[in-house]
Amino acid sequence: MPDADFENRHFPSADGATPMMAQYLALRESAPKDALLFYRMGDFYELFFEDAKAAAAALDIALTKRGEHQGEPIAMCGVPAQTAEAYLARLIRAGFKVAVGEQTEDPKAAKARGSKTVDRAIARIVTPGTLTEDSLLDARTSNRIAALARTPGGDCALAWAEVSTGEFAACPCDASGIEAELAALDPAEWLSDEAYFTADARLAPRARLTPLPKAKFDAKSAERRLIERFGVVSLDAFGAFSKAEIAALGALLDYLELAQAGAPAKLAPPRRVETGSALAIDPATRASLEIDRTQAGQRKGSLLATIDRTVTAPGARRLAARLTRPSTRKDMIDARLDAVGFLAANKTTRRAMRELLQAAGDPERALSRLLLGRGGPRDLAALGKALREGETLAAGLGQALPDDAAPALLNQAVATLSLTDKGDLARFAADLGQALVAEPPLAARDGGFVAEGWSEALDETRALRDASRKIVAGLQKTYAEASGVAGLKIRHNNVLGYFVEVTAKNADPLMASDDFIHRQTMANAVRFTTTELAELEAKIAGAADRALGLESEIFESFRTRTEDLAQGLRQMAGALAELDCAAGLAEWAVETRSVRPDMVEEPVFAVESGRHPVVEAALKKAGDAFTPNDCALDGAGEAAARLTLVTGPNMAGKSTFLRQNALMIILAQAGCFVPAASARIGIADRLYSRVGAADDLARGRSTFMTEMIEAASILNQAGPKSFVILDEVGRGTSTFDGLSIAWAVAEHLHGINACRALFATHYHEMTRLAEELDHAANVSLKAKEWKGELVFLHTVAKGAADRSYGIEVARRAGLPDAAIARARTILERLESQDAPAAALADLPLFSATPAPSAPAKPSEVERRLTDINPDELSPREALDALYELKRHLPAKDT
Repeated sequence: MPDADFENRHFPSADGATPMMAQYLALRESAPKDALLFYRMGDFYELFFEDAKAAAAALDIALTKRGEHQGEPIAMCGVPAQTAEAYLARLIRAGFKVAVGEQTEDPKAAKARGSKTVDRAIARIVTPGTLTEDSLLDARTSNRIAALARTPGGDCALAWAEVSTGEFAACPCDASGIEAELAALDPAEWLSDEAYFTADARLAPRARLTPLPKAKFDAKSAERRLIERFGVVSLDAFGAFSKAEIAALGALLDYLELAQAGAPAKLAPPRRVETGSALAIDPATRASLEIDRTQAGQRKGSLLATIDRTVTAPGARRLAARLTRPSTRKDMIDARLDAVGFLAANKTTRRAMRELLQAAGDPERALSRLLLGRGGPRDLAALGKALREGETLAAGLGQALPDDAAPALLNQAVATLSLTDKGDLARFAADLGQALVAEPPLAARDGGFVAEGWSEALDETRALRDASRKIVAGLQKTYAEASGVAGLKIRHNNVLGYFVEVTAKNADPLMASDDFIHRQTMANAVRFTTTELAELEAKIAGAADRALGLESEIFESFRTRTEDLAQGLRQMAGALAELDCAAGLAEWAVETRSVRPDMVEEPVFAVESGRHPVVEAALKKAGDAFTPNDCALDGAGEAAARLTLVTGPNMAGKSTFLRQNALMIILAQAGCFVPAASARIGIADRLYSRVGAADDLARGRSTFMTEMIEAASILNQAGPKSFVILDEVGRGTSTFDGLSIAWAVAEHLHGINACRALFATHYHEMTRLAEELDHAANVSLKAKEWKGELVFLHTVAKGAADRSYGIEVARRAGLPDAAIARARTILERLESQDAPAAALADLPLFSATPAPSAPAKPSEVERRLTDINPDELSPREALDALYELKRHLPAKDT
C-alpha cells in the first residue's frame, strides 16, 4: 500500500492542520449531510469522526483513534476495499446512505508533483434506491426508487426508476390512491416534498423517505432538465405527461444524477402509465393476500414464490411486476394468456426455450452497470451471450410458431431477438464473442480478458511481457550457477521491484561479487539486485502497463458501443424476460392443471372447482389433497348473487375460500392461468380484502379501529367493477354493535357499492339477508361429528350453516375441560331463552366448574375396590366380587 504509507506520514498532528485532513474535511463538506463518507486510502475505506462512530456500531467493527483535530482525538474505523460491498450492503440495510470518496490520481503522480495527498472526489452516493451491484441486490427482486409530486392545484403523480435496469416511468394518482400505488411499486427509497415529510413518512413504511426542497419539484425546471437529458425538443414524444408527472420525473432525475456525482443518469426514456391500467390493491389487501411476501415479510410462502417457475432473474422480476400490478386491459391480458397457452400446449418448444433462457443471464443489469461506468468485462460477456442465445431462441421459436395464429407477444419477441435485420447488434455480438476470453474477470483493471488474436498490438506487448518473465527465470538459473548458491531466488514486491534473495548463511559469495549490489539485510535473508535485473524490470513493468492500458482501451471502446446500442439492448433484454415469464407460467400451469380463464368486461365471476394455489402446494408437499370448491358471483345479479354470505365452523376453511377467489382475480389479470376446472372472470378495477385481525399500535389504532378504517375504505371506494372479500366484520366490539355494523356493511356493499362480494360471518342472524336482499345468497362450509370428533369437510355448499361448532374448536385448542363444560352450560341457557341477558341473570357463577380444593369423598365402589387383591382371587371369587361392586353402583336417572 505505497499510497497509504505515503499519506500516513502526513496524518493529523495535534493541531490537525494537514493536507490530508483538509482534503477529508472538504469532501465531508461536499457530501450529503445524511450520508457517511467512505474515504479511500490505499486498500481501505476509512471513516472518521461521527461517521466512524456510527459505522462501527452498525457494522460491529473496531473503533480506534488516531491523531487529533482541534485538540480532540479523531475517531476512526475502516473496511477493506476488496470486501467493501459487503459492508455497504449492511449499512444500506441499516438505513444509511454512503458517499464514496475515491482516489482519482495515482500515488506516483502525486509524489511526482510534490503533493502530500492523492487527489480524491466523491464518485457516487450509495442509497437504497440507487444500487446496481449484484452483491448488493436481490437478483429476482426489483429495486425501485420513486418520487411523489404535488401541484398547487392538488394534482398528484408518482415517478419511479429502477437504476439497475434503466426503467423510468410515471403515472398520475389521486391523493387517496398514493398509498396503494406505493405499495404496488414497493420502492426501496422514495422522494417527497419536505413540507409533507411527516405525513408522507407513513405512506410506505418499508422504504427510506428522503425529503427534498420544494424547488426540486418545480415543473418548468423539471421539463427543461428532462428535455436536455434525453435530447428532444418536447416530452410529447414520450407521452402526454401532466405537470405533476413532469415534476416527479424531473425531481427523480435530479436526485439520481446527484447520486452519480453529477454524471448523467443512464435511464430509458420516460414511459407514461395510464390511470386505471392496473388493478388497484391497497396495502391492507396486499398484506392479507400475501401476493409477493407473507405477512411475516418472507418471499417463501407467498403467491409469487408458489407460482414462480422462471429460470432467469429478469423473468422473475417481470413476473413479480405483473402480480403486483395486474392489468385491467383486456387486450393485454388476453395477449399474455395467448402466449402462456401456446407454450403450455407445446412442451418440446417450452423446454427448449427454458434451456436457452437459462444461459442468457441478466443482460438488463449488466447493461445498466456498463452505462453507469460500474461494469466490467464480465458484463460485456453477459451481453454478448444474451444476444447470441436470444438469436438462437428466436430462430427455434420462429419455426415452432404457426403462420396464421401465432400469439402476438411471442411473435414480437422473435422479431426483437432476431439479429438478421439488426446489423449493429449482430456485429456487436460477434465482436464480443471473438474479443473476450471464455471466463473474463469482474473488473477491467484486472486485465487478461481480451482473447489472443483480437488486437495485434496487445498480442505483441503481451509477448514482450511474457518473454521477459521467462528471461527472469533464466537469470535465476544463471545467477544460481555463477554464485554456487542453489537456493538463490529472484522475487518481486511493490517496494523493491525485482530482487535476488538468498538465506543469510549463503550471502557471502554474493557480497564478494561485483555483479551483485546489496539492497537489504533481513533476519533470515539478504537481498541484492543487478544492473541487468534493473533494466529487465523496467522493460517488464513497461510491457505489463502497456498491455493493461491496451486492454482498458479495448474495454472502453466496447462500453462506448453499449451506449450507442442501449435501446436495442434494452429491448433484447425485455424480450428475454417476457419469454421467461410466459414459459415459467406455462410450466406452472401444466404442473398444477391450471386452466385459461375466460376474461370478460361484465362483472361476473364463475369458477368451478377452484383451488388456493399456496395452500394446495403446502398440502401437496405434506402428502395431502386440497378440496376444490365452486364460486359464482354476478355484479348484475343475473347469473348469480352479487353478495354471498359465507358461514360455517371456525377452521372449516372460510378464509381460505375467500382468499382463493381473490387470488383468482390477481392471477387472471396478471395473465396467468388459474387453478380451477374452468373460470369465467369479469375484469375488476379494484380488489379489497378485509380478512384477519390486526392492529396498528404505532398509530394508536386498536384491532377494531383498524378493522373499521379498512371497512370504511372499502365502502367509500368500491364500485360496480370491484371485487371484495370480507371476514368477520364487527367482531371486535359487543355482540349487538358488531352484528349491527356487519349487517349495515353487507347492505351497503349490496345496494350502494353494487360490487361482487364474499362476506364471511359468524353472525347467523345475517343469513336472513339472502331472503331480504334481491341479489344475495348463502353458502356454508360443511362439517360433521363422527364418533365424538368434529370432522371438517372443507366443502362449500349452498345454504347457511346450522351451527358454528365454536366450543368444539375451543376444546381442540386445549381449553381445560372445566372451561369447556361451563361454556356448554352457558350456551344451552342462551339458546333456550329469547333474551340472552335475562338468560344469564340467574345463571350461578361457576356452577359447572368443580371445586379443585375440595377432594370428592370416595364412593362405596371405590372403597371396596381398595380392599380387593386380584392376585388372591379365584375365578369364582372374582366373579362374585364383580357382582357385589355392581350392586353398589349409584342408580341411574330415569
